[in-house]
Amino acid sequence: MIREHICDVCQKMYKLGWVAANDGNVSVRLENGNVLVTPSGVSKGDVTPEMLVELSLSEGDTPKVRRASKNYKPSSEIKMHLRCYSEREDVSAVIHAHSPCATAFAIANKPLDDYSMMEAVLTIGSVPVAPYATPSTDEVGDSIAPLLQKHDVLLLQNHGALAIGADLMTAFNRMETLELWARTVSNAQALGGTQAISRENIEKLCSLRASYRITGHHPDVD
Repeated sequence: MIREHICDVCQKMYKLGWVAANDGNVSVRLENGNVLVTPSGVSKGDVTPEMLVELSLSEGDTPKVRRASKNYKPSSEIKMHLRCYSEREDVSAVIHAHSPCATAFAIANKPLDDYSMMEAVLTIGSVPVAPYATPSTDEVGDSIAPLLQKHDVLLLQNHGALAIGADLMTAFNRMETLELWARTVSNAQALGGTQAISRENIEKLCSLRASYRITGHHPDVD
């Protein structure tokens, strides 16, 4: 079931235009502690359940492939995913995408942190830009690690976006909210700029998180 769920998310990402060619990657931490991740070199629009690669994570050891068909290899960005899991015990899903509007903010090195959209305050809080890091290397993990302690969604400088969650749909919804927020802010800037929500009203919105069953870190409003 989880394999089909991952493929469904991959299809949605592809159809929404968040990824092109072989871009992006998705992973889920299983109940047994292993990680299921999308394969390297395959379009998210073409990923099927049997292509997903299962890795075992023994402490002190490098990840080992436990299950893979036709010699599929894990995403080249697996180090980034594993760093998310090692930094956050509450995280069980990671999504990396190149959604156009969010990625535009990433390549402009502009964080989304003005708290101008209510839904963004409720669901993802401020979104910082992680420093530039070479893809597929340990640099990426070192770049995002300090930010993961306070944020569930990140922009990756000159690269794309990252969303984490306690489950796959939470991570997906956060990525979707990020892209809508980025697009909306871009439109607002064309109209003369955004209007920030007052701190008092931000705190009221934050108090609603529990009633909406929103999990993850509380938005950083400092």
